[in-house]
Formats: sequence, C-alpha cells, structure tokens
Amino acid sequence: MLEPLGDPLAKLVFELSKLPGIGEKTAGRLAYHILRQDRAYAASLADALLRAKDTLKLCSSCFSFTDQELCSICRSPQRDAGLICVVERPSDVRAVEAAGAFRGAYHVLHGVLSPMDGVGPEELKLRELVARMSSGSAPVREVILAMNPSVDGDVTSLYVSRLLKPLGVKVSRLALGLPVGGALEYTDRQTLGKALENRVELQAT
Repeated sequence: MLEPLGDPLAKLVFELSKLPGIGEKTAGRLAYHILRQDRAYAASLADALLRAKDTLKLCSSCFSFTDQELCSICRSPQRDAGLICVVERPSDVRAVEAAGAFRGAYHVLHGVLSPMDGVGPEELKLRELVARMSSGSAPVREVILAMNPSVDGDVTSLYVSRLLKPLGVKVSRLALGLPVGGALEYTDRQTLGKALENRVELQAT
C-alpha cells in the first residue's frame, strides 16, 4: 500500500495498517470507528500514544517497558528473583502475568535468533541475561525459556540453554501444549498457566 498524499482518511488507514496483524481492511474499520467517536476520544488516544512514546523506556534489569529505572515487577520484594522467565517481547510478560501462575522475575530478549533476518546473538539481550546469573542480590536457581513454539524460538532456546548450563543454572522450557507457530500473547491464560506449571528441563548437547 503506497502512502497517500493529501487525503486524511487514507493517511489514517495507511498508518493504522502498519500495526502488526492489522491489514488494510481492519485498518479501515479502525479508522471509521475512530472517526465515529467525538473529538475528545481522538485527543485522548493521541495523548496516550504520545505519553507512552515519551515516557516509557526499557527496565534496566529485565528490559521490559517501564516509566522508571526498574519496572514494578523487578522492584517488588514479593517476586522470586532466583527464578527468571525469558521471553521474546515485552508483550509476552503481560501474557505470562495474566496466567497468574508465575511469581518470579523476567528477562526480555527483544527477539529470537533468525539468521535469515540478520538477527544474531549480538542483536538480543543475551549478554545481559548471562550477566544476571551472578549480578543479582539472590542467586539464580532456574531460568524458564518461554519462547514462542517456532523454529526460531526452538533455536534460541537451545542457544540460551548452552550459554547457561556451564554456569550451573537449571534451564527449563514451557511444557508442550502451546500451539506450534502460536504466540504467547494470544494464548489463553489456562493453557499458559499449565505450560508454566509443567515446564521441562532442557538438556544442552
């Protein structure tokens, strides 16, 4: 879809269609929904977008989004810092939290290994993950790999397992039950909760 010139409606549809999972038809429906609302709704939506863009940054510990140095999960004394769940994206943190079965900490890689797309270890937060194994106030006992069940996710899980095993850390991954090719953020909370409870230890070869 080429960027339109001069047409405000076409421009709105064009920008909305850039969102992941939003095609041109869905973008059109969203655009018409916004236009049917009053001006206060559009102003509130625009303000929320700009406020989030201007104030949110990466947590210095887990690399999820926050408006402070540390996110609320990393700041909480009720969380088990010795148990870290590794996910691909910040949105996956919300998905795991919604399952209500995990009370540890998180580490967001911001992607998975994908040589075809030019994504190698240097593009992910892997160095920071290894550093967390010895830098925290509590020793890390276990790392749960919660990558999406895909080829790239499996490759990344194996790579991380090989990185961490020599450090004496137990490395496990979510149990089977998640749909292959699916995404954590779209998985229902019961399925995700059971996958966390029935996680299996990874054996690096």
